[in-house]
Amino acid sequence: MINRPVDQAAITDLMAVFPVTGILGPRQSGKTTLARAFAADHIFDLENPRDMAMLAQPQLALESLLGLIVIDEIQRQPELFPLLRYLVDTHPEQRYLILGSASRDLIRQSSESLAGRVAYHELGGFRLTDIGAEHWRELWLRGALPLAYTAATEAASYLWREQYVAAFLERDLPQLGFTIPAATLRRFWTMLCHYHGQVLNYAELARVFGISDMTVRRYLDILEGAFMVRLVQPWHINIGKRLVKRPKLYLRDSGLLHTLLAIHSPRDLAAHNKLGVSWEGFALEVAARSIGKRNEELAFWATHNQAEVDLFWQEHGRNWAVEVKYADAPRLTRSMVSAMADLELAHLWVVYPGDRAYPLAEGVSTLPITAIGSHWRY
Repeated sequence: MINRPVDQAAITDLMAVFPVTGILGPRQSGKTTLARAFAADHIFDLENPRDMAMLAQPQLALESLLGLIVIDEIQRQPELFPLLRYLVDTHPEQRYLILGSASRDLIRQSSESLAGRVAYHELGGFRLTDIGAEHWRELWLRGALPLAYTAATEAASYLWREQYVAAFLERDLPQLGFTIPAATLRRFWTMLCHYHGQVLNYAELARVFGISDMTVRRYLDILEGAFMVRLVQPWHINIGKRLVKRPKLYLRDSGLLHTLLAIHSPRDLAAHNKLGVSWEGFALEVAARSIGKRNEELAFWATHNQAEVDLFWQEHGRNWAVEVKYADAPRLTRSMVSAMADLELAHLWVVYPGDRAYPLAEGVSTLPITAIGSHWRY
């Protein structure tokens, strides 16, 4: 088993403060495996018919328990949330670790009844630090979902990911209450691959797919809420320039992107016209997860004069940014100079697939993908 120290430490910190801690993430991202690391006193898996039957009378089942109680796939039984509020208020010796695969729905269902009592940790697939930075090429090709990454061969990984996509569309989404035909959503998801790394144009997507703008937004909400898609919002500041004001779209897992594009091997990837944007999305996801911010705290910045940075955030009262380049030796560009001045950046890192960090200008330096760790040097 591959250890996940960053995620385990973050969850431990939350559990020390909150009586209920939620681990949210896509299916097969390792939530159940990670939860086992906390030596729970009681575990209920709501995909197990026996556990479902035990919780048919949830107050009788839970009220007398002590210690850490894990409830897996809790979105299947949202009526548990008000009961958990009562239990943690009246039984301070209880702690709960709840696992779920539908972020938006789960947070909405629990926000009112567990306000002030619950904190969430988002778990994606493997981090680069989990597997060793030297294995970034395999992580890029196969993606971060544990069983896709650890498959015995590239062919086995691709086959697993194909089955994952089918199961997600045909089983998981209907279980979450979505009634969109699997074939329709797969076509839409595949079409999004060709907009990966681009600023969203809802009207164009609607026209190409033959649906309304509102339907496009609904489909995107579904995929974003299930952790398949990341929408990075633009950063707005009043600097007298025409700024891009629509979000950028990324498929979060590079392995699933490659599966939907029928990319089987490193050779396929190297020859594909989406090589550069695939790298951009992969490096951005690695960087975003290592920064440790919620998605709504991250942004991109772009002007209509082509100046941009791929990732912007604030920390310690200062502004920071990342630009991703698929290049042997990135150089300082006019866009970087403009971003440094307009955004008043403390530092701009240019992430690239090389192996050497070097300065480009004051406050601007390259950062190899292998050097992205669990924190940034602020």
